[in-house]
Amino acid sequence: MTDQSIPEATSQNPSPAVPAPTKADAPTRAGVSRRQLLGTAGATGLVLGAAGAAVGYTAAPVGATPLTSLGADRAMFHGKHQPGITDPLQACGHLIAFDLAPGAGRKEAAALLRRWSATAERLMAGQPSDHGDTGVALDAGPSSLTVTFGFGHSFFDRTGLQRQRPSALDPLPDFSSDQLDKARSNGDLWVQIGANDALVAFHALRALQKDAGGAARVRWQMNGFNRSPGATAHPMTARNLMGQVDGTRNPKPSDPDFDQRLFVPANGEPAWMANGSYVVVRRIRMLLDDWEKLSLTQQENVIGRRKSDGAPLSGGTETTAMDLEKTGKDGSYVVPVNAHARITRPDQNGGAAMLRRPFSYHDGFGTDGTPDAGLLFICWQADPLRGFVPVQRKLDRGDALSQYVRHEASGLFAVPGGAAKGEYVGQRLLEG
Repeated sequence: MTDQSIPEATSQNPSPAVPAPTKADAPTRAGVSRRQLLGTAGATGLVLGAAGAAVGYTAAPVGATPLTSLGADRAMFHGKHQPGITDPLQACGHLIAFDLAPGAGRKEAAALLRRWSATAERLMAGQPSDHGDTGVALDAGPSSLTVTFGFGHSFFDRTGLQRQRPSALDPLPDFSSDQLDKARSNGDLWVQIGANDALVAFHALRALQKDAGGAARVRWQMNGFNRSPGATAHPMTARNLMGQVDGTRNPKPSDPDFDQRLFVPANGEPAWMANGSYVVVRRIRMLLDDWEKLSLTQQENVIGRRKSDGAPLSGGTETTAMDLEKTGKDGSYVVPVNAHARITRPDQNGGAAMLRRPFSYHDGFGTDGTPDAGLLFICWQADPLRGFVPVQRKLDRGDALSQYVRHEASGLFAVPGGAAKGEYVGQRLLEG
Protein backbone atom coordinates (compact mmCIF):
# COMPACT_ATOMS: atom_id res chain seq x y z
CA MET A 1 0.00 0.00 0.00
CA THR A 2 1.62 3.24 -1.10
CA ASP A 3 0.53 6.84 -1.43
CA GLN A 4 -0.17 6.64 -5.17
CA SER A 5 -3.25 6.61 -7.40
CA ILE A 6 -4.29 5.57 -10.88
CA PRO A 7 -3.17 8.07 -13.52
CA GLU A 8 -5.51 11.01 -14.11
CA ALA A 9 -5.91 9.97 -17.73
CA THR A 10 -7.11 6.55 -16.67
CA SER A 11 -9.25 7.35 -13.62
CA GLN A 12 -12.79 6.09 -13.49
CA ASN A 13 -14.50 8.88 -15.41
CA PRO A 14 -18.17 8.29 -16.12
CA SER A 15 -19.19 8.53 -19.76
CA PRO A 16 -21.71 11.18 -20.83
CA ALA A 17 -25.28 10.31 -19.90
CA VAL A 18 -27.14 8.26 -22.47
CA PRO A 19 -30.62 9.62 -23.32
CA ALA A 20 -33.46 7.51 -21.98
CA PRO A 21 -34.79 5.15 -24.65
CA THR A 22 -38.01 6.01 -26.43
CA LYS A 23 -40.74 3.49 -27.13
CA ALA A 24 -39.34 3.06 -30.62
CA ASP A 25 -35.97 2.15 -29.16
CA ALA A 26 -37.27 -0.78 -27.09
CA PRO A 27 -36.33 -4.25 -28.36
CA THR A 28 -39.06 -6.27 -29.99
CA ARG A 29 -38.33 -9.32 -27.87
CA ALA A 30 -36.86 -9.91 -24.45
CA GLY A 31 -33.08 -9.89 -24.33
CA VAL A 32 -30.43 -8.69 -26.75
CA SER A 33 -28.38 -11.08 -28.87
CA ARG A 34 -24.59 -10.86 -29.02
CA ARG A 35 -24.80 -9.75 -32.66
CA GLN A 36 -27.35 -7.03 -31.78
CA LEU A 37 -25.32 -6.02 -28.77
CA LEU A 38 -22.06 -5.61 -30.65
CA GLY A 39 -23.91 -3.89 -33.47
CA THR A 40 -25.25 -1.36 -30.99
CA ALA A 41 -21.75 -0.84 -29.65
CA GLY A 42 -20.45 -0.22 -33.14
CA ALA A 43 -23.21 2.27 -33.87
CA THR A 44 -22.55 4.34 -30.79
CA GLY A 45 -18.78 4.02 -30.89
CA LEU A 46 -16.58 2.07 -28.50
CA VAL A 47 -14.78 4.04 -25.84
CA LEU A 48 -11.36 2.45 -25.98
CA GLY A 49 -9.68 2.14 -22.62
CA ALA A 50 -12.14 4.44 -20.82
CA ALA A 51 -14.47 3.40 -18.00
CA GLY A 52 -18.15 4.14 -18.53
CA ALA A 53 -21.05 4.74 -16.17
CA ALA A 54 -24.10 2.52 -16.25
CA VAL A 55 -27.38 4.36 -16.67
CA GLY A 56 -30.43 3.19 -14.71
CA TYR A 57 -34.01 3.18 -16.00
CA THR A 58 -36.64 3.24 -13.26
CA ALA A 59 -39.03 0.29 -13.36
CA ALA A 60 -37.86 -0.72 -16.86
CA PRO A 61 -38.17 -4.43 -17.65
CA VAL A 62 -34.83 -6.21 -17.79
CA GLY A 63 -35.30 -6.99 -21.47
CA ALA A 64 -35.90 -3.33 -22.31
CA THR A 65 -32.64 -2.02 -20.84
CA PRO A 66 -30.36 -0.97 -23.71
CA LEU A 67 -26.66 -1.65 -23.90
CA THR A 68 -24.88 0.95 -21.84
CA SER A 69 -21.38 2.30 -22.24
CA LEU A 70 -20.30 0.08 -19.33
CA GLY A 71 -20.73 -3.01 -21.48
CA ALA A 72 -19.56 -1.41 -24.73
CA ASP A 73 -16.21 -0.19 -23.43
CA ARG A 74 -13.39 -2.14 -25.03
CA ALA A 75 -9.64 -2.37 -24.45
CA MET A 76 -7.28 -3.43 -27.24
CA PHE A 77 -5.33 -6.67 -27.00
CA HIS A 78 -2.60 -5.75 -29.52
CA GLY A 79 -0.40 -2.77 -28.79
CA LYS A 80 2.97 -1.51 -27.62
CA HIS A 81 2.23 -2.63 -24.07
CA GLN A 82 0.01 -5.40 -22.78
CA PRO A 83 -3.46 -4.37 -21.63
CA GLY A 84 -4.27 -4.18 -17.94
CA ILE A 85 -1.34 -1.95 -16.97
CA THR A 86 -2.39 1.63 -17.73
CA ASP A 87 -6.07 0.88 -18.37
CA PRO A 88 -8.58 2.20 -15.81
CA LEU A 89 -9.24 0.15 -12.69
CA GLN A 90 -12.02 -2.36 -13.29
CA ALA A 91 -14.76 -3.45 -10.91
CA CYS A 92 -13.84 -7.16 -10.92
CA GLY A 93 -10.51 -8.94 -11.10
CA HIS A 94 -8.96 -12.40 -11.00
CA LEU A 95 -5.29 -13.22 -10.48
CA ILE A 96 -4.16 -16.74 -11.30
CA ALA A 97 -0.74 -18.41 -11.35
CA PHE A 98 0.10 -21.64 -13.16
CA ASP A 99 2.99 -24.08 -13.01
CA LEU A 100 3.93 -25.97 -16.16
CA ALA A 101 2.93 -29.62 -15.91
CA PRO A 102 5.62 -32.27 -15.40
CA GLY A 103 7.32 -32.93 -18.72
CA ALA A 104 6.08 -29.67 -20.30
CA GLY A 105 8.80 -27.37 -21.60
CA ARG A 106 9.45 -24.61 -24.08
CA LYS A 107 7.41 -26.16 -26.90
CA GLU A 108 4.36 -26.68 -24.73
CA ALA A 109 4.71 -23.22 -23.22
CA ALA A 110 4.80 -21.63 -26.68
CA ALA A 111 1.67 -23.50 -27.74
CA LEU A 112 -0.07 -22.46 -24.52
CA LEU A 113 0.76 -18.77 -24.91
CA ARG A 114 -0.43 -18.96 -28.51
CA ARG A 115 -3.78 -20.40 -27.34
CA TRP A 116 -4.10 -17.94 -24.49
CA SER A 117 -3.35 -14.94 -26.71
CA ALA A 118 -5.92 -16.00 -29.28
CA THR A 119 -8.56 -16.50 -26.60
CA ALA A 120 -7.75 -13.21 -24.88
CA GLU A 121 -8.01 -11.30 -28.15
CA ARG A 122 -11.45 -12.77 -28.88
CA LEU A 123 -12.83 -12.26 -25.39
CA MET A 124 -11.56 -8.68 -25.16
CA ALA A 125 -13.47 -7.98 -28.39
CA GLY A 126 -16.66 -9.33 -26.83
CA GLN A 127 -16.58 -12.55 -28.84
CA PRO A 128 -16.86 -16.12 -27.53
CA SER A 129 -13.78 -18.29 -27.32
CA ASP A 130 -13.31 -20.25 -30.53
CA HIS A 131 -13.74 -23.68 -28.94
CA GLY A 132 -15.89 -25.00 -26.12
CA ASP A 133 -17.24 -21.62 -25.05
CA THR A 134 -19.19 -21.92 -21.82
CA GLY A 135 -21.78 -19.26 -22.70
CA VAL A 136 -21.27 -17.50 -19.36
CA ALA A 137 -20.85 -14.09 -21.02
CA LEU A 138 -23.54 -14.44 -23.69
CA ASP A 139 -25.24 -11.09 -24.47
CA ALA A 140 -22.54 -9.09 -22.68
CA GLY A 141 -20.23 -6.61 -24.36
CA PRO A 142 -16.46 -6.47 -23.78
CA SER A 143 -17.03 -4.60 -20.48
CA SER A 144 -13.45 -3.26 -20.48
CA LEU A 145 -12.03 -6.78 -20.20
CA THR A 146 -8.24 -6.95 -20.09
CA VAL A 147 -6.01 -10.03 -19.91
CA THR A 148 -2.33 -9.73 -19.02
CA PHE A 149 0.35 -12.47 -19.06
CA GLY A 150 3.65 -12.72 -17.18
CA PHE A 151 6.54 -15.12 -16.50
CA GLY A 152 7.90 -16.06 -13.09
CA HIS A 153 11.51 -16.80 -12.14
CA SER A 154 10.94 -20.58 -12.27
CA PHE A 155 9.51 -20.43 -15.81
CA PHE A 156 12.99 -20.04 -17.29
CA ASP A 157 14.33 -23.16 -15.55
CA ARG A 158 11.34 -25.19 -16.74
CA THR A 159 11.80 -24.11 -20.37
CA GLY A 160 15.60 -24.15 -20.59
CA LEU A 161 15.68 -20.38 -21.10
CA GLN A 162 17.85 -19.50 -18.11
CA ARG A 163 20.11 -17.28 -20.23
CA GLN A 164 17.10 -15.16 -21.18
CA ARG A 165 16.01 -14.61 -17.59
CA PRO A 166 16.34 -10.91 -16.68
CA SER A 167 18.29 -9.99 -13.55
CA ALA A 168 15.34 -7.80 -12.50
CA LEU A 169 13.44 -11.06 -11.93
CA ASP A 170 15.78 -12.13 -9.11
CA PRO A 171 13.74 -13.14 -6.03
CA LEU A 172 12.59 -10.30 -3.80
CA PRO A 173 14.43 -9.91 -0.50
CA ASP A 174 12.83 -10.99 2.76
CA PHE A 175 10.97 -8.35 4.73
CA SER A 176 10.31 -8.48 8.46
CA SER A 177 6.56 -8.02 7.96
CA ASP A 178 6.30 -11.05 5.64
CA GLN A 179 4.28 -14.09 6.70
CA LEU A 180 4.20 -15.61 3.25
CA ASP A 181 2.35 -18.74 2.23
CA LYS A 182 4.62 -20.37 -0.38
CA ALA A 183 1.70 -22.27 -1.89
CA ARG A 184 0.06 -18.96 -2.77
CA SER A 185 3.21 -17.21 -3.97
CA ASN A 186 5.19 -17.03 -7.23
CA GLY A 187 4.54 -19.50 -10.08
CA ASP A 188 5.80 -20.25 -13.60
CA LEU A 189 3.09 -18.20 -15.32
CA TRP A 190 0.84 -15.38 -14.12
CA VAL A 191 -2.42 -14.10 -15.57
CA GLN A 192 -4.30 -10.96 -14.57
CA ILE A 193 -7.94 -10.56 -15.61
CA GLY A 194 -10.00 -7.41 -15.11
CA ALA A 195 -13.48 -6.39 -16.29
CA ASN A 196 -16.38 -4.19 -15.29
CA ASP A 197 -18.78 -7.14 -15.30
CA ALA A 198 -18.31 -10.11 -12.98
CA LEU A 199 -19.61 -12.67 -15.47
CA VAL A 200 -17.33 -11.37 -18.22
CA ALA A 201 -14.35 -11.63 -15.83
CA PHE A 202 -15.27 -15.17 -14.74
CA HIS A 203 -15.85 -16.19 -18.36
CA ALA A 204 -12.28 -15.18 -19.19
CA LEU A 205 -10.92 -16.96 -16.11
CA ARG A 206 -12.68 -20.20 -17.01
CA ALA A 207 -11.72 -20.03 -20.69
CA LEU A 208 -8.03 -19.53 -19.94
CA GLN A 209 -8.02 -22.26 -17.30
CA LYS A 210 -9.58 -24.67 -19.80
CA ASP A 211 -7.07 -23.58 -22.46
CA ALA A 212 -4.23 -24.61 -20.16
CA GLY A 213 -5.26 -28.23 -20.72
CA GLY A 214 -2.48 -30.62 -19.81
CA ALA A 215 0.28 -28.04 -20.29
CA ALA A 216 -0.09 -26.18 -17.00
CA ARG A 217 -1.79 -26.56 -13.65
CA VAL A 218 -3.27 -23.88 -11.40
CA ARG A 219 -0.90 -23.02 -8.56
CA TRP A 220 -3.06 -20.37 -6.88
CA GLN A 221 -5.93 -18.05 -7.72
CA MET A 222 -7.27 -14.86 -6.07
CA ASN A 223 -10.39 -12.78 -6.67
CA GLY A 224 -10.71 -9.03 -6.21
CA PHE A 225 -13.02 -6.08 -6.69
CA ASN A 226 -13.12 -2.31 -6.87
CA ARG A 227 -15.86 0.28 -6.89
CA SER A 228 -17.86 0.10 -10.11
CA PRO A 229 -17.42 2.93 -12.63
CA GLY A 230 -20.15 5.51 -12.14
CA ALA A 231 -20.89 4.49 -8.53
CA THR A 232 -19.81 7.91 -7.23
CA ALA A 233 -21.23 11.32 -8.11
CA HIS A 234 -17.91 12.35 -9.63
CA PRO A 235 -14.64 10.59 -10.52
CA MET A 236 -12.43 10.05 -7.50
CA THR A 237 -9.55 7.96 -6.24
CA ALA A 238 -10.70 4.57 -4.97
CA ARG A 239 -11.02 3.72 -1.29
CA ASN A 240 -9.64 0.56 0.27
CA LEU A 241 -11.32 -1.65 2.86
CA MET A 242 -9.97 0.55 5.65
CA GLY A 243 -12.11 3.34 4.20
CA GLN A 244 -9.06 5.36 3.19
CA VAL A 245 -8.61 7.08 -0.15
CA ASP A 246 -5.83 4.83 -1.41
CA GLY A 247 -3.35 5.88 -4.04
CA THR A 248 -2.99 9.61 -4.49
CA ARG A 249 0.53 9.90 -5.87
CA ASN A 250 0.63 7.41 -8.74
CA PRO A 251 2.81 8.34 -11.70
CA LYS A 252 0.73 9.99 -14.42
CA PRO A 253 1.03 9.60 -18.21
CA SER A 254 1.62 13.35 -18.34
CA ASP A 255 4.81 12.97 -16.27
CA PRO A 256 7.88 13.33 -18.52
CA ASP A 257 9.44 10.18 -17.04
CA PHE A 258 6.24 8.07 -16.92
CA ASP A 259 7.36 5.50 -19.52
CA GLN A 260 10.87 5.43 -18.10
CA ARG A 261 9.56 4.51 -14.66
CA LEU A 262 7.08 1.90 -15.85
CA PHE A 263 8.43 0.19 -18.95
CA VAL A 264 11.62 -1.46 -20.16
CA PRO A 265 12.97 0.72 -23.02
CA ALA A 266 12.75 -0.51 -26.61
CA ASN A 267 16.53 -0.99 -26.65
CA GLY A 268 16.67 -2.46 -23.15
CA GLU A 269 17.86 -5.86 -21.96
CA PRO A 270 16.89 -8.53 -22.48
CA ALA A 271 15.55 -7.65 -25.92
CA TRP A 272 12.39 -9.75 -25.54
CA MET A 273 11.31 -7.51 -22.62
CA ALA A 274 11.22 -4.35 -24.78
CA ASN A 275 8.22 -2.21 -23.78
CA GLY A 276 7.42 -4.69 -21.02
CA SER A 277 7.17 -4.13 -17.27
CA TYR A 278 7.72 -5.97 -13.99
CA VAL A 279 4.82 -6.58 -11.64
CA VAL A 280 4.95 -7.26 -7.92
CA VAL A 281 1.85 -8.97 -6.55
CA ARG A 282 1.23 -9.11 -2.78
CA ARG A 283 -1.79 -10.40 -0.89
CA ILE A 284 -1.96 -8.00 2.05
CA ARG A 285 -4.46 -8.85 4.76
CA MET A 286 -5.87 -5.85 6.60
CA LEU A 287 -6.36 -6.47 10.30
CA LEU A 288 -9.69 -4.68 10.23
CA ASP A 289 -10.82 -5.53 13.75
CA ASP A 290 -7.73 -3.79 15.16
CA TRP A 291 -7.93 -0.92 12.69
CA GLU A 292 -11.57 -0.17 13.39
CA LYS A 293 -10.86 0.19 17.12
CA LEU A 294 -8.80 3.31 16.38
CA SER A 295 -10.40 6.73 16.55
CA LEU A 296 -10.71 8.78 13.37
CA THR A 297 -7.79 10.96 14.48
CA GLN A 298 -5.61 7.92 15.17
CA GLN A 299 -6.42 6.42 11.76
CA GLU A 300 -5.57 9.70 10.02
CA ASN A 301 -2.27 9.96 11.89
CA VAL A 302 -1.33 6.42 10.82
CA ILE A 303 -1.95 7.28 7.17
CA GLY A 304 -1.00 10.98 7.20
CA ARG A 305 -4.13 12.00 5.28
CA ARG A 306 -7.71 12.96 6.10
CA LYS A 307 -10.11 10.05 5.79
CA SER A 308 -12.92 12.19 4.40
CA ASP A 309 -11.21 13.40 1.23
CA GLY A 310 -7.63 12.09 1.18
CA ALA A 311 -6.08 15.52 1.71
CA PRO A 312 -2.74 15.60 3.58
CA LEU A 313 -2.91 16.49 7.26
CA SER A 314 -0.79 19.52 6.43
CA GLY A 315 -3.80 20.98 4.60
CA GLY A 316 -5.27 21.53 1.15
CA THR A 317 -6.99 19.02 -1.11
CA GLU A 318 -6.12 15.44 -2.07
CA THR A 319 -3.65 16.58 -4.73
CA THR A 320 -1.99 19.28 -2.61
CA ALA A 321 1.69 18.60 -2.02
CA MET A 322 2.28 17.34 1.50
CA ASP A 323 4.19 19.78 3.71
CA LEU A 324 6.48 17.47 5.66
CA GLU A 325 7.97 20.31 7.71
CA LYS A 326 4.72 21.81 9.00
CA THR A 327 4.37 21.64 12.79
CA GLY A 328 1.47 22.08 15.17
CA LYS A 329 1.16 24.25 18.26
CA ASP A 330 3.05 21.67 20.30
CA GLY A 331 5.97 21.73 17.87
CA SER A 332 5.42 18.20 16.54
CA TYR A 333 5.04 17.44 12.86
CA VAL A 334 1.46 17.66 11.59
CA VAL A 335 2.20 14.63 9.41
CA PRO A 336 3.76 12.15 11.87
CA VAL A 337 7.26 10.91 11.08
CA ASN A 338 6.02 7.32 10.78
CA ALA A 339 2.88 8.13 8.78
CA HIS A 340 2.40 5.82 5.80
CA ALA A 341 2.00 8.68 3.32
CA ARG A 342 5.23 10.35 4.47
CA ILE A 343 7.32 7.18 4.27
CA THR A 344 6.10 6.16 0.81
CA ARG A 345 6.65 9.50 -0.94
CA PRO A 346 9.02 9.09 -3.92
CA ASP A 347 11.11 12.05 -2.75
CA GLN A 348 11.65 10.17 0.51
CA ASN A 349 12.83 7.06 -1.33
CA GLY A 350 15.38 8.28 -3.85
CA GLY A 351 12.67 8.91 -6.44
CA ALA A 352 11.40 5.32 -6.33
CA ALA A 353 7.96 5.13 -7.92
CA MET A 354 5.59 2.47 -9.17
CA LEU A 355 2.16 2.40 -10.74
CA ARG A 356 -0.30 0.78 -8.37
CA ARG A 357 -3.36 -0.95 -9.82
CA PRO A 358 -4.79 -3.03 -6.97
CA PHE A 359 -7.99 -4.89 -6.16
CA SER A 360 -9.60 -5.31 -2.75
CA TYR A 361 -10.51 -8.83 -1.66
CA HIS A 362 -12.71 -10.56 0.91
CA ASP A 363 -12.44 -14.31 1.37
CA GLY A 364 -14.91 -14.80 4.20
CA PHE A 365 -14.65 -14.85 7.99
CA GLY A 366 -12.75 -17.00 10.45
CA THR A 367 -14.49 -19.03 13.13
CA ASP A 368 -13.91 -16.09 15.50
CA GLY A 369 -15.50 -13.64 13.07
CA THR A 370 -12.21 -12.17 11.90
CA PRO A 371 -12.50 -11.05 8.28
CA ASP A 372 -10.03 -12.44 5.75
CA ALA A 373 -9.98 -9.25 3.74
CA GLY A 374 -7.54 -6.73 2.42
CA LEU A 375 -5.67 -5.69 -0.70
CA LEU A 376 -4.38 -7.55 -3.72
CA PHE A 377 -1.48 -5.17 -4.13
CA ILE A 378 -0.34 -4.99 -7.77
CA CYS A 379 2.39 -2.56 -8.75
CA TRP A 380 4.19 -1.97 -12.05
CA GLN A 381 7.71 -0.66 -12.65
CA ALA A 382 10.59 -0.84 -15.10
CA ASP A 383 12.81 -2.34 -12.39
CA PRO A 384 11.53 -3.67 -9.04
CA LEU A 385 14.93 -3.02 -7.44
CA ARG A 386 14.34 0.68 -8.08
CA GLY A 387 10.58 0.66 -7.50
CA PHE A 388 9.02 -1.74 -5.03
CA VAL A 389 12.08 -2.90 -3.08
CA PRO A 390 13.40 0.44 -1.70
CA VAL A 391 9.90 1.56 -0.70
CA GLN A 392 9.11 -1.72 1.05
CA ARG A 393 12.44 -1.64 2.87
CA LYS A 394 11.60 1.83 4.13
CA LEU A 395 8.16 0.67 5.27
CA ASP A 396 9.81 -2.27 7.02
CA ARG A 397 11.79 0.13 9.20
CA GLY A 398 8.91 1.92 10.87
CA ASP A 399 5.64 2.40 8.99
CA ALA A 400 2.78 3.13 11.40
CA LEU A 401 0.46 1.08 9.20
CA SER A 402 2.54 -2.10 9.49
CA GLN A 403 0.86 -3.29 12.70
CA TYR A 404 -2.52 -3.26 10.93
CA VAL A 405 -1.56 -5.26 7.82
CA ARG A 406 0.04 -8.64 7.13
CA HIS A 407 1.76 -9.67 3.88
CA GLU A 408 0.59 -13.25 3.26
CA ALA A 409 1.56 -14.00 -0.35
CA SER A 410 3.98 -12.56 -2.88
CA GLY A 411 5.03 -12.88 -6.49
CA LEU A 412 7.26 -11.14 -9.02
CA PHE A 413 6.69 -11.57 -12.74
CA ALA A 414 8.21 -10.32 -15.99
CA VAL A 415 5.45 -9.03 -18.25
CA PRO A 416 6.69 -8.68 -21.85
CA GLY A 417 5.55 -5.93 -24.17
CA GLY A 418 2.32 -6.17 -26.10
CA ALA A 419 1.91 -8.60 -28.98
CA ALA A 420 1.85 -7.16 -32.48
CA LYS A 421 -0.92 -8.21 -34.84
CA GLY A 422 -0.30 -11.84 -35.78
CA GLU A 423 1.94 -12.46 -32.73
CA TYR A 424 1.25 -14.03 -29.37
CA VAL A 425 2.46 -12.71 -26.02
CA GLY A 426 5.99 -13.90 -25.25
CA GLN A 427 6.70 -15.02 -28.83
CA ARG A 428 9.99 -13.12 -28.99
CA LEU A 429 11.17 -15.03 -25.89
CA LEU A 430 9.86 -18.47 -26.80
CA GLU A 431 10.82 -18.38 -30.47
CA GLY A 432 13.80 -16.04 -30.31
